[in-house]
Amino acid sequence: MSANDAFFQRERDRLASEITSGFEELLSSSNLLNRKLEEVLGMTHEYGTIAALWSNFHELMRGTNTETSVDEQTAGVPGTGGHVVTSKT
Repeated sequence: MSANDAFFQRERDRLASEITSGFEELLSSSNLLNRKLEEVLGMTHEYGTIAALWSNFHELMRGTNTETSVDEQTAGVPGTGGHVVTSKT
């Protein structure tokens, strides 16, 4: 084996090792990015739920509800004013 062959083999091994460590770093960064994206998506779902809750509260306070009226939602439920108890005299 000549000196040139040994040099090229060492250089090839060094470059292969450098490429391997670069791919490992890329994989680690990609995994971190995926976790952060999942966190962001989870937060947007939570904000959507909170926004819907406040929207329902706002509509209730205005006295209108696009899906059903307040009376239909609370009719017959004790503690809501929709439950009517009649007494026989």
